[in-house]
Amino acid sequence: MNKELSKAERTRQFIIETTAGIFNTKGYAGTALSDLTQATGLTKGSIYGNFDSKEEVALACFDYNLAKINRVVQQRMQQVSSFHDKLSVYAQFYHSFTQAAFPKGGCPILNTAIEADDTNNLLKDKASKAVLNWKKNIIELIRAGVEAGEFKKDVAAEQTALSIIALIEGGLMIARVTNNPASLDKVLKTVEMLIRQLKA
Repeated sequence: MNKELSKAERTRQFIIETTAGIFNTKGYAGTALSDLTQATGLTKGSIYGNFDSKEEVALACFDYNLAKINRVVQQRMQQVSSFHDKLSVYAQFYHSFTQAAFPKGGCPILNTAIEADDTNNLLKDKASKAVLNWKKNIIELIRAGVEAGEFKKDVAAEQTALSIIALIEGGLMIARVTNNPASLDKVLKTVEMLIRQLKA
């Protein structure tokens, strides 16, 4: 049952949706309050009437950007039946990281982890939890694949999960810093190879 959002909730959602790409592109430190007021057309008072601080907006924007990725990944996984194909969704999705399905500014996990490493513990915690949840989801898929007889019984699930995440995030970083998307394509082929090697 969908209840109608209150005016305050609609305003909060509007601020998040309008500024999520700014935070994800410029980072927390690089985003000024004037960026938020300019993008939303709202006053400083309106923004701070809905959020306690710029940091609170940034945290909500991280959640919004991450949810956007997770939603598309889950939808694509539901369209395939084998555990191999479900895992392969990660490689396929990140191939399209410049397309509309991806948040403006790129991967929020990578962006936030790099920027907030030593400067903002709350944002760092968000990125950390996102990585740990991602790892957990991959481990669960691998274990389910082993149970179903689709993957080898001796698969090192955690090691494989961490390797997939490291390859994807590292590939994104290399492609971005060198301005060469083809680098990411090469790395994602390695991810696909790693997933193929799980097969029993």
